[in-house]
Amino acid sequence: MSGVLLEARNLSKDFPAGRKRFVHAVAGVSLQIREGETLGIVGESGCGKSTLGRIMIGLIEPSSGDVLFRGKAFAEMNGNERQACRRELQMVFQDPYASLNPRMTVRDLIAEPLETWKICSGREETTRRVLELMQAVGVPGEFLHRYPHQFSGGQRQRIGIARAIAIDPALIVCDEPTSALDVSVQNQILNLLRELQRKQHLSYLFISHDISVVRHISDRVAVMFLGKICETGPTEELFRHPRHPYTRFLLEAVPQPDPRRRTQAALLLGDPPSAIQPPSGCPFRTRCPYATDRCAGEEPRLQKTGGTETACHMTYEST
Repeated sequence: MSGVLLEARNLSKDFPAGRKRFVHAVAGVSLQIREGETLGIVGESGCGKSTLGRIMIGLIEPSSGDVLFRGKAFAEMNGNERQACRRELQMVFQDPYASLNPRMTVRDLIAEPLETWKICSGREETTRRVLELMQAVGVPGEFLHRYPHQFSGGQRQRIGIARAIAIDPALIVCDEPTSALDVSVQNQILNLLRELQRKQHLSYLFISHDISVVRHISDRVAVMFLGKICETGPTEELFRHPRHPYTRFLLEAVPQPDPRRRTQAALLLGDPPSAIQPPSGCPFRTRCPYATDRCAGEEPRLQKTGGTETACHMTYEST
């Protein structure tokens, strides 16, 4: 891993939700993704993970804040620079069936980005490149003229990955790429992503609510709650020594394969807060058993605490 490839600076995104009401999907997020690195984003459904991923590659415009690619902000790029940037940033979507045009064959699906960017000189060269990509992701070449409905979920996801890597991007946002797949197929897709990363020096922003999957593939992890990053750090450090109460609750909720362990995961207090009317101060305070008056009046900021950065007043006071 080397320099910073993609960076978010104080990103926020609000979606209209009626008259003078907004859903605060992402609220003041800052993070960096380095070249050749996998940054995992984990959190419960509705915390803003997918919205953040789409903002990071320019599919959604932020309400405020900046995204920088190789040190230059999207907002400062001219048309040609923005277009070139789009080629470097690709995405693998959660539902491999919905993300593929059912009227197009595998050949045409994978060839589409090659033809859009004029990577190959003609149809024959394009088809050869498509076959190479199919081989790279483990889809037999004899399936070249099949349609998406003729494949399994795992094969469709492999086709989506082939489309994403076709134009040699620098970074791929993987938005829950294994959540719709069987466990055995999940492992195959994760191994494929790691192998492609090794061969092509790819960077990943890997979004998932499955903590075990995130731990398996990520170099660093950021934990999101209600549109904010509450803890981030190297994967093993964060999993071995979680400091934010929400991170601890997430890890305790993971089922343990050891039948001799009879520990029961602690339950979060109350109901999840609303993204339309988030609580004052710390967004997690309404569910946190350690919340104090300070948590209601002052929003914690990410600060270095041990091996991770944590947004929690209790953690600051204990270090």
